[in-house]
Amino acid sequence: MSYLEAIILGLIQGLTEFLPVSSSGHLELAKALFGDQSLPQESLTFTVVLHFATALSTIVIFRKEIIEIFNGLFQFKYNEAMKFSIKIILSMVPAVIVGLLFETQLESFFGGKILLVGSMLILTAILLLLADKAKNTLKSVSFSNAFIIGIAQAIAMLPGISRSGATISTSVLLGVDRTKAARFSFLMVVPLIFGKVAKDIFGGEIQFQSDQTGLLAVGFLAAFFSGLLACQWMISLVKKSKLSYFSIYCAIVGTIAIIYALTQ
Repeated sequence: MSYLEAIILGLIQGLTEFLPVSSSGHLELAKALFGDQSLPQESLTFTVVLHFATALSTIVIFRKEIIEIFNGLFQFKYNEAMKFSIKIILSMVPAVIVGLLFETQLESFFGGKILLVGSMLILTAILLLLADKAKNTLKSVSFSNAFIIGIAQAIAMLPGISRSGATISTSVLLGVDRTKAARFSFLMVVPLIFGKVAKDIFGGEIQFQSDQTGLLAVGFLAAFFSGLLACQWMISLVKKSKLSYFSIYCAIVGTIAIIYALTQ
């Protein structure tokens, strides 16, 4: 992998982490086009670093909300901040269970599974189309909503299913206000990413090679700064009910990916 390719992959991650088009799916497609021959573990390492970068950009955008979440947890008062914090924790449960019980199986899906990516992009397209046609409301995320949205996030651990697309679409289909759905979607993933990175590093599952440092650094920076822009843009798009455009995009890219995989 060259530095230019690392920057391109970082930009792809930063933009597609927040746009509902599957960041992991696009990273796998880009790696395939670049002829990436890295082992699944090395490929996963680069992917985790880029996700870490976009998690940091989420913290920058939603720093006030994140402070409120911590305040809610440590005030020990059953107020709105505490309720929102509990909902975030509830939404994490399905992904934590799947991540711990099926970690090896999940890792095997990364590293060139183009047919899977294409199929999951088609599924994402269908979800986005359904959500775009749903009526907008002023409802907030309930406790039961939080858990169901968490299940959608767990399923979106597969490359090709957009995490933001799946969680925002599920929220909207459950009748949650679009702006609140986007806000909840972006905040609920932050603890999971930091937890995953810490677990992999301290567990020795991700090992940084000295010759990878520069590539990881430029990819990280590209993902972080592009993520700052994409996050704010996505919130605006969700408000305006523009998800159908991404549905068409996912359907086209997914179809191309399937054709590519079947003809190789």
